[in-house]
Amino acid sequence: MLPDARLGHLGVYRDEKTLEPVPYYQKLPPDVADTEVLLIDPMLATGGSGTAAISFLKKAGVKHIRFVCLVAAPEGIQMLHSQHPEVPIYCAAVDRQLNEKAYILPGLGDAGDRLFGT
Repeated sequence: MLPDARLGHLGVYRDEKTLEPVPYYQKLPPDVADTEVLLIDPMLATGGSGTAAISFLKKAGVKHIRFVCLVAAPEGIQMLHSQHPEVPIYCAAVDRQLNEKAYILPGLGDAGDRLFGT
């Protein structure tokens, strides 16, 4: 759909005990600050990973960011907008809530497990 798009990768996962984002990999195009970025994440649950990724992109000089996901929880939307109100969120569905483990309900299951078969 976007044949001229260049890709970067920000690897961030959520620590299951603390629920805090943990960065593990960053590789962005050298001129990322001069581009419009679509930050794509399968799910927006607590908003921690998305917020951390947006902060990283801003530190790299990116000014135009859009967050794109399949499923979001209201708590994640609220968190992301409280930290980065200028970043629009595009998602296919907003589910009802997070459970005590911060999983989206009803949700889709763990995106990493589905993607990598773990």
